[in-house]
Amino acid sequence: MKIEHTAFGGWENCLRIANDHAELIVTLDVGPRVISYQHLPGGKNVLKVNAEELGKSGEEKNVNRGGHRFWLSPEDERTFFPDNVPVTYEQLPNGVRLTNAALAPWHIKKTLTVTLAENSSQVKLEHLATNEGAAPALTATWGVTVMEPGGLEIIPRPPMGQHPHDRRPDRLQVLWPYTDTADERWRWGREFITLRQTPHSSPTKLGLWHRMRWVGYLTRSVLFVKLVEFEEGATYPDFGCNFETFSNATVLQLETLSPLRTLAPGESVGHTESWRLFGSIPEPQSLKEEALAEWIEPFLGQLGLL
Repeated sequence: MKIEHTAFGGWENCLRIANDHAELIVTLDVGPRVISYQHLPGGKNVLKVNAEELGKSGEEKNVNRGGHRFWLSPEDERTFFPDNVPVTYEQLPNGVRLTNAALAPWHIKKTLTVTLAENSSQVKLEHLATNEGAAPALTATWGVTVMEPGGLEIIPRPPMGQHPHDRRPDRLQVLWPYTDTADERWRWGREFITLRQTPHSSPTKLGLWHRMRWVGYLTRSVLFVKLVEFEEGATYPDFGCNFETFSNATVLQLETLSPLRTLAPGESVGHTESWRLFGSIPEPQSLKEEALAEWIEPFLGQLGLL
């Protein structure tokens, strides 16, 4: 395990966290943010970065920049509160804890703890929002991972039931007003929902009450898998979504959310997600569901998801 200061994208002040399997780069001049994640040896960053926004800080408005960012839900003015100033950080044996100040007018402190496993590409990201203001605050933590363009998102669906035995609903899908379900980038299969990012994409977004624990993104013979938490009985934002995905002509985002809670002064809410990379792998011979299920099964087995 190596943890060292490095430059990235014009920022002189970043941290590189690496083992023999993967490398992470987190920013210290802005954030909290993970700006790069790649498979080693010889891999490329699977996160989308906005070249024109790198290496800068101090902007008065929100700047997306790319990578993995920490937002607050529901989506309102707090969501877009700028994170353009340096973070404080605590270096850990296998990662780093990043914190930005609880600035006015919202007074919400965001802490992102990023750790890398010793002997694999597994990354754990712990998001924590703390109300340091004088009034209660209704909020949820929101982890937004921006993937490089051109890939295929794979979302597992719950197993099919049978009528009349299975009488109760067991899934929830939430659509945004600009989502066209006839859009050919989407495929609504029995086992998987897939979404292809293309340079001619119009905005589209889907939210799920997602109990299947994972989503995947295949790009350039690399499979990125995000593990998703679900808390039984909790109230989630956006009609009950713990996972959301957004895509347009330049990005595809994989988004996880914590339960929605009213925080008294001093209280916190948070959630954890995990990442894995599988590099230099053959792509599936077909995107038909049976072939896709057979192709992805060995990777899910390695993650203990079968």
